[in-house]
Amino acid sequence: MAKFEQLARQMRKQLQEGIWQPGDKLPSLREKSIHSGMSLMTVLRAYQLLESQGLLISRPQSGYYAAPQLAAPPLDSASVSSTQARVELTEDVDVNAFIFDVLQASKAPSVVPFGSAFPDPHLFPQRQLTRSLASVARHMQPRNALDNLPPGNEQLRKHIAQRYALQGIAVSPDEIVITAGAMESLNLSLQALTEPGDYVAIESPAFYGALQAIERFKLKAIAISTDPQHGIDLDALHQALSNYPIKACWLMTNFHNPLGCTLSWENKQRLVAMLEKYGVGLVEDDVYGELYAGVQRPLPAKALDSKGLILHCSSFSKNLMAGFRIGWVAAGHHAKSIQRLQLMSTLSASAPMQLAIAEYLATSSYDSHLRRLRKTLEQRKNAAFQSLQRHLPYDVTIFPSRGGYFLWLELPPGLSSTALYWQALEKGISIAPGKMFTTGDKYDRHFRLNVSYEWDERCEQSVKVLAALIQQQIKARRSMKI
Repeated sequence: MAKFEQLARQMRKQLQEGIWQPGDKLPSLREKSIHSGMSLMTVLRAYQLLESQGLLISRPQSGYYAAPQLAAPPLDSASVSSTQARVELTEDVDVNAFIFDVLQASKAPSVVPFGSAFPDPHLFPQRQLTRSLASVARHMQPRNALDNLPPGNEQLRKHIAQRYALQGIAVSPDEIVITAGAMESLNLSLQALTEPGDYVAIESPAFYGALQAIERFKLKAIAISTDPQHGIDLDALHQALSNYPIKACWLMTNFHNPLGCTLSWENKQRLVAMLEKYGVGLVEDDVYGELYAGVQRPLPAKALDSKGLILHCSSFSKNLMAGFRIGWVAAGHHAKSIQRLQLMSTLSASAPMQLAIAEYLATSSYDSHLRRLRKTLEQRKNAAFQSLQRHLPYDVTIFPSRGGYFLWLELPPGLSSTALYWQALEKGISIAPGKMFTTGDKYDRHFRLNVSYEWDERCEQSVKVLAALIQQQIKARRSMKI
């Protein structure tokens, strides 16, 4: 009998003897691994076996629980329309623990950071930015701290407004609020549009930051199915807007994280028309907008906004320097509301960082840097894509994208990216499993890879390891069927 089967038999007896009552939370995988002396993978397989036998239930990002004695009747899928199946109501969102573990694991220097959310820091112009920071530090006056309170540094807001103008988007510097990174701009925007208990439409899968914000602000998520090639299902969104009192949408229209897709211009027009019809605000997350492949940046939905419904959020963290934590929101008539919310939370973004970026943007260095960055990211993504195609099993799907630095992959039916995450971590490789981007198990066959790092022999060998681990899952799946 395999070790995981021995452990499962032992735990089955404990459940039958009432040591774990229905509804009790079992020890986490890590705790059970430590106490049993078995590997994380062995413990995970034991828990999954008990779950398949109806003795345990898993709650996303929370853990495993002893199953109730009587299971609820299954949903009659035949009674659900195809459009309804693409809309998922999620009352309670609990995602923080699992996301924290994955992101922490990616930070370890010994781990290959395919699961990281941030681009390779060596791609940033650190020397030039450090010079700008040193320069502003030497010349800072006591008054500067007050001058950079919300809405933020005036010169920086002017530079950002000018960059909107280059895209043909009219945004006044007075509409822009500088924030401590994109997450603050997104969170403040969501707060400005909602109150606790409100419904918010998000993509499925979604950027985990949206799930965390909805949990923190006690909102209700309406998850709309999103395709890796075409983006959000607008028919399903329309039905959700018709059936629920949705107060806001949180969407990524360019280079979606984790999928990598970009909404077509025609679909952006349809989206904005839909928002205007129902009077629903959009928090548009466009942090990867500058990281396009090709010659032209895709316009955000904000370019179509004539009613002031779209709060466009971005930052310098993904294309200039993550550690500076400077972002912004083009908030239109919501700008004053967001400033008040910011004063009650973080007070303001760092004054020296605002001044340093404003000084850097005053030179011609930024656009030169962006051109180099886009070219490098495209080369590295192509190298990664080719490596994955060479080594992964043929029935693993790799979804291409035309910007950003992520690749989204789909495993064959019956396989688990969560199991692959634990297996790979034991080998010193991190990935971002699909459970990070949803409140259920819908995307447990999927995972995201960060391919912004130089594609060297270490990355190549790591892909070979992932391929071997996937093959092991395939073989185990076949043996269970036999």
